[in-house]
Amino acid sequence: MKWHLSNRSFLLLIPALLFLLMVTYSLILAFVESVRGPNGWTLDFYVSLFQERRLYSSFIYSLSITFFSVILSVLIGWGIVRSCHAMIENSIGKWMIWIPMLFPHFVWGYFVLLVLGQSGVLSSALFQSGWIESRDQFPIFVQDKRGLGIIITYLWKEIPFVILMLLPVYVQLPKQYGEVIGVLGGGKRHIFGTIEWPWVKPVLVEILLILTAFIFTAYEVPALLGVTYPQMASVLAYDWFYGSSLEERSYAFALLFIIAAIMTLASLISFMLLNRQRWLLSKSQHSR
Repeated sequence: MKWHLSNRSFLLLIPALLFLLMVTYSLILAFVESVRGPNGWTLDFYVSLFQERRLYSSFIYSLSITFFSVILSVLIGWGIVRSCHAMIENSIGKWMIWIPMLFPHFVWGYFVLLVLGQSGVLSSALFQSGWIESRDQFPIFVQDKRGLGIIITYLWKEIPFVILMLLPVYVQLPKQYGEVIGVLGGGKRHIFGTIEWPWVKPVLVEILLILTAFIFTAYEVPALLGVTYPQMASVLAYDWFYGSSLEERSYAFALLFIIAAIMTLASLISFMLLNRQRWLLSKSQHSR
């Protein structure tokens, strides 16, 4: 019993350490496979990878969809929390936010396809009511080169995630500081810059990193609602991995390793920059 109490912190860290070991092993294995050639170790696959035209179109396409999905999700979710966090705190409000998160992205992707497809529910309803003469006149929202269906699906799923991440921040926000600033003659701009923004910024950075890493590397929704060209980076890596050429499989490992390395580096830099601010905010909260 005494051993259990004295090593409780270590026991709580075991799941995180196991996950970290699995991720590290996967990254090492991906790197090894990306530099293993028929004649030994080589970096030729990385050199050839950046000469692939499909890679650049895929990166631009992936970055555009990720950017709009993440920015719109954060702005809409943040706006809802700022204006309605008191209402969302009750059980009914939380359940309304939880409902979209109960289903995986693949399910919502099918839902968007069934509703917004040219042969879907909405186009059929407009055709039956006489608003359009043919289903082909219905705007293309899914399986289009702009990725609108993919963005709509991610908005449907990630806005509730943003709300649930930011809700505890606004519940714990020290409102008495805002009253002090108001008494001293400060306006909403001063309250936001002095109180709200320092508390919200670390969580916003975490949300941006999580959503960016997930959307940029997600496969199921782009595979379901995307087009054959251009493809998102995850779909391109999947096609290379299961292609007939062993060289393309090495391209897939190299591409995934580069993406993972960039995401890991961005996470480490953000953690180091925001760790001190989180500590100061936590200390301020406990001293109240």
